[in-house]
Amino acid sequence: MHYVEHGSGTPVLAVHGWMPDHRLMTGCLEPVFARRPGFRRIYPDLPGMGESPAGSARGSDDLLAALEDLVDDLIGDEPFLLVGESYGGYLARGLTRARPAQVAGLALVCPVGRPVPVLERDVPDHEVLRADPDLMAGLDPAEAEEYGEVAVVQSAETLARFRADVAPGLAVADRAALQRMLAGWRLSADPESGPVYRKPALIVCGRQDASTGFAELYGLLGHYPRASYAVLDRAGHNLQFEQPVLFEALMEEWLDRVAEESDAVE
Repeated sequence: MHYVEHGSGTPVLAVHGWMPDHRLMTGCLEPVFARRPGFRRIYPDLPGMGESPAGSARGSDDLLAALEDLVDDLIGDEPFLLVGESYGGYLARGLTRARPAQVAGLALVCPVGRPVPVLERDVPDHEVLRADPDLMAGLDPAEAEEYGEVAVVQSAETLARFRADVAPGLAVADRAALQRMLAGWRLSADPESGPVYRKPALIVCGRQDASTGFAELYGLLGHYPRASYAVLDRAGHNLQFEQPVLFEALMEEWLDRVAEESDAVE
């Protein structure tokens, strides 16, 4: 599995969502860690996405197994922090269930709640709160559709982030393999079927997220008693760059809680 690595120190594994690649996570997390030395950031491309071939992967169980192999190869038995976005948040919950003692902190960004198609989820209708008709008129139809279908804040800034963080992964994803994997999208073991996870966690959702929503994630809080749960207005599925200041502040506060927990243990 292809991955990009930055820095040294406590490992942080960051898992992107369905179809983009590692750039989705480097784009939003590297500004945070630029102010926080002492972390070794590992950004994989999931099989069938980015530069990682799909191979024989048939669904989420196989992708979770690939992540576990990556942890074994790069981190071993060392404690690590785990960040997951969208579908990557679903896999991150599965990895936390498998390795609760090793995951020292869990952060979920616009995570998938129930592993069902979007039409079956409790999500709001797509709504644009800050429109920029001139910006949209200047895009070619394909880009206007990809960016516009999730954008809640249309601006030069969010378009630039979309082009840098999201679009490159969409362009190289193995869509035939991903279509094949949809039949095995649900993990065999429900991520919340194991023991309650009692370490610092963060669940941050967009109030206008029409992809994964926010309501279903509230139901996870019983399993994560140390989780902060934030729902940000004026934010959709690209919350991390539609509300970058709040996103980064919440991530920093989560890192503070993880550090305090580690100090207390030591």
